[in-house]
Amino acid sequence: MSFNGVLRISALLFVLVFATAVVEESVAEYTKITTKTTKHRNAYASMMYMGTPRDYEFYVATRVLIRSLVKLNVDADLVVIASRDVPVRWVRALEEEDGAKVVSVDNVNNPYRNQSNFDRRFKLTLNKLYAWSLTDYDRVVMLDADNLFLQKTDELFQCGQFCAVFINPCVFHTGLFVLQPSKRVFDDMMNEVRVGRENPDGADQGFIGSYFPDLLNQPMFYPPSNDSILDGNFRLPLGYQMDATYYYLRLRWSIPCGPNSVITFPGAPWLKPWYWWSWPILPLGLQWHEQRRHTLGYGAEMPLVLIQILLYLGILAMIRLARPNLIKLSHRRSEKPTASFHSALKLTAFWSILAAYALPFFIIPTTIHPLLGWGLYLLGSSTFSFLASTVFLLPLLPLILPSIGILGALLVMAFPFYSDGVVRGLSIFLYAFCAAPVVWSAAVRTAAAIQSSAFFVVKSGETLPSSRFNKWC
Repeated sequence: MSFNGVLRISALLFVLVFATAVVEESVAEYTKITTKTTKHRNAYASMMYMGTPRDYEFYVATRVLIRSLVKLNVDADLVVIASRDVPVRWVRALEEEDGAKVVSVDNVNNPYRNQSNFDRRFKLTLNKLYAWSLTDYDRVVMLDADNLFLQKTDELFQCGQFCAVFINPCVFHTGLFVLQPSKRVFDDMMNEVRVGRENPDGADQGFIGSYFPDLLNQPMFYPPSNDSILDGNFRLPLGYQMDATYYYLRLRWSIPCGPNSVITFPGAPWLKPWYWWSWPILPLGLQWHEQRRHTLGYGAEMPLVLIQILLYLGILAMIRLARPNLIKLSHRRSEKPTASFHSALKLTAFWSILAAYALPFFIIPTTIHPLLGWGLYLLGSSTFSFLASTVFLLPLLPLILPSIGILGALLVMAFPFYSDGVVRGLSIFLYAFCAAPVVWSAAVRTAAAIQSSAFFVVKSGETLPSSRFNKWC
């Protein structure tokens, strides 16, 4: 790999991203949705609140959810239960661009926040109880933002007063449930919150589970063929809340009960499907981003992506043009440098290499498409590795080898023809087993180069190296 090669690849990536940004803006304008004036009997609802480190990510996820339901042409209103501190521009986008009806509410005071097992990221999830206050509707399907709809599910509006899916053998999941709005039930729930009803996790999951403790004993919901609406509580088939972990075992869906309609991602919060790094670690992340690409687009993130690509191209051009001067500058040392100077220089080189791989990761927009995210990360880490190699006169190949290793791991994880998840997992392990000695060797060589004073000190009378001093190996 040469500087010219990297520059050509970077320029190609810039052109590709610029073209994508133009297309995204066109799609965003074309697919802008006007708020519907038709009133429906039923509604799909989700919620938004502020006060977590991931507010923007959930805002994006909510918009993708709403637009995906619009694309499915559902026969229902789309409602977002939003706390009053949600930014006005977000509310306006949901209403004017996505066609949602935003209901502003006060946050429910969570009396369980002092429980020993309480997770603070769920402190405002009791706002979900406001779904029972939507009494303008016959039925409401309440949704978490991380649901991925594969097909239309309007038959859920035929379900009874409360219906939910057991993705756990004993505990139903509140990521999707059907309810009949009722002021009486809502007031009773608010009173139960105030008196501190038993709640195993201090969040909506535990509270609603304790409010409907006998749902496991209820019959399974099957939509009547005559479109009638059922009475009572029902269990929903697993196909309405297909836990993504079921997919990863066989790399295909094999849910026998009910339609395979909705995927949910209840796992680790930092591996939600909208994060660019979640794919190809979790293969279904790409499916979520494809849905976003066809609905909301990536217009909001593209300016930052373009700025970063221009930054990296500028750094590469600077290295190309100023490399001889950078080498001279790196050799400009006192004849008898102190031990503290040696230590400071080596420490600077060490942290520069770490920063080359850490900094690009943290400045990439978190909700960008994974292909763009990983491409931008590898471009950034390679650029900063080139810079560190030139400034500190380190061998280049050991510095960029981690980038090559990361690219190889991505290709192994993204390979689309594994027979099942076990084979995929074994393949990833085999790759890691084979790559570890190579990466370790590169780390040892880099550490040895940093420790060697020949890279940092020019002895008295020694001539400066030519611009080709910076060898690959």
